[in-house]
Formats: sequence, C-alpha cells, structure tokens
Amino acid sequence: MNDASPTTILIIQTAFIGDTILASHFARAVKTQYPNSQIHFFLRRGNEGVIQGLTSVDKVWVWDKQGGKTRNLLRLISELRKIRFDMVFNLHRHFNSGLVSALMHSPFKAGFAQNPLSFFYTHKVNHLIPHKTMSGVWHEVQRNLQLLQKADPTLKIVDNSKIYKPELPLMEKHFAKVVPHVHGDYFVVAPASVWFTKAWSEHKYRELTVELAKLGRVLFTGAPSDKDLCDRIRKDIPNTENLCGALNLLDSAALMKNAKRVFVNDSAPLHLASCVNAKTTAIFCSTVQEFGYTPLADDSVVVDMGNLLSCRPCGLHGHKACPLGHFKCAEDIEIKSVLATIS
Repeated sequence: MNDASPTTILIIQTAFIGDTILASHFARAVKTQYPNSQIHFFLRRGNEGVIQGLTSVDKVWVWDKQGGKTRNLLRLISELRKIRFDMVFNLHRHFNSGLVSALMHSPFKAGFAQNPLSFFYTHKVNHLIPHKTMSGVWHEVQRNLQLLQKADPTLKIVDNSKIYKPELPLMEKHFAKVVPHVHGDYFVVAPASVWFTKAWSEHKYRELTVELAKLGRVLFTGAPSDKDLCDRIRKDIPNTENLCGALNLLDSAALMKNAKRVFVNDSAPLHLASCVNAKTTAIFCSTVQEFGYTPLADDSVVVDMGNLLSCRPCGLHGHKACPLGHFKCAEDIEIKSVLATIS
C-alpha cells in the first residue's frame, strides 16, 4: 500500500490487560510503517487506560462486556462499519474479535489462523505456542508482528525480543502521584494473580519480604482486591507499605520505573515493568518461558523450576489449584534463587 496518502487502520485486541499492553508495541510498529495513518484500536472496557493517550493511537473503541455484551458489540460494529478501513489487524483469536474483523469494510484483513472466523481474513498466520526459531523462541510481540509483515514483507522480525518493548501513555501526573513513596532504595512486589498456579506461594513472598526489607523499603502494588493478600504477606514486617488500590495501573508502572528491583509473577504487572524498563524478576510457576510472555526489560530474569518437573507446564493458562495437589513448581523455588537476581 502506498503510504503517500493517509490510511485508516483498525487494530483489534479484546483479550486481557497484559495482552493489550503488549499490543501497544504493535500499534507503534504500524505507525512507524505507515506514519500518515489514522489508527483505531478496539479493546474491552477496563483496558482503555493502557492505550488511550498513546501517540500511535488516534481513536480508541471500548467494548463494554457487562450489561448487554452482544448488544454492545453489535452497536460498536455498526459504528465501525461506517468507516472504510484500509487495513484491519486482529491480534485476538476468539470468535467475537473475528466477527468484528469479518464485518469491516476493508480490502486487507490480517489475523491468526486459530480464530474461528479466520476464513474471512485476506491474510493469516499461525499463532504458535511455542514459536521456535533457529536461535530461540519468539515472544508474543514477535508473533503479533507477523501480521504487519503480511502488509509489508520487507519488515524484519529479529530474534532479540527485548528490543520490542511495549509502552504506556504515562504522564507527569503519574510520576507525581508516586513521589511520596519513591525515596531511597525501594523494591516493588506484585504478588497476586487471577490464577492460583501462576502466583508464587504467599508464604514464599513473605519470606522474600523479610529479606528485602533489610535492603530497602518494600512497596506492594496491585488491585484493591489484592490488599488483604499483601497485608498478610507484610504483617509485622517493618519497612513495608501496601499501596494496593491506592495506585492505578499507570501509577504502578511509574512506581516500578526506578525501583531497585521489581518482583512479579507471570501476570500483568510483569508487562507494566517492561513498559518502563524496570529491573525485573519474574517468578514463573505453572507456566513456562517458552509460551512467550517473559519480561522485556533490559535487566530482567525469570526464576523457575526449568525442566526439573515433568508436570510443568500443566496448561497454557493457570489453574485454581495444582492439578496434582503438591504445587512443587512454586514450593520448590528457593528464596535464595530469587534474592540472587538483585544486582
């Protein structure tokens, strides 16, 4: 497509917050390839805060899945069909996002073959987990870039995933919000996860906190629903503070930026840390690095059980409980291995 004239492009990602954060790099890459384009981004309500305000995105369409999920989707599709998009990129692999793609007026529709409505696409690629190359395993950001490569075959996807950092629409107000908390050496800990088997054990985080508090202040971050968990972890441990619910996602990323180190699970806070290039230790329990969701910060490391457990991974996503009842993928990770990542 000739980029001499502006193009109108739609990017669709209606998955969870971590996937939406990672999609920010795709939006930036599209804008780089087509600088005169107007980029629209379609996402689920609750995720707009990590995309709205990015310089690469001109308009955000928010799908409210509460109180009339299908009705709200069809209403948005009706509005979007008034626009003739030159390109549509669908980064999600579920039916509803495929329906949005299928009903758009566009001569170019790219998405993953695993979407049940992918037969409506003009271009599709396989979303492979793991996606193995001669020199390693691709990250999700690299898998996404395959779709842009369908529009521009000259685009090269390199094997070093850490050059593909996501971004957030951070502003001065977010950094100002955390000023009272960022004096001296401090660590940030985000111990919660939606899935039990993707979170390191509560008692392990407590043992880690005892040691971290000897080296600097320990600041806990997360959603309001994580507050009780963090209070239990830090109970009676001096030099700690619970900021769960006091900071939004962008505030939390600002908090992470200058931390001595950030400790996270395989969950959304990991990707927040990547956006600000924070020094990151990611603790992987039931999931594995080969899935392609590892931290992208320059100074980042994953601590896990490697190949020592035949039951790991026990699935692509987490579980509400260990399927075998022992949860060794978390319990057998030693505190000293996590502490050793502090530089």
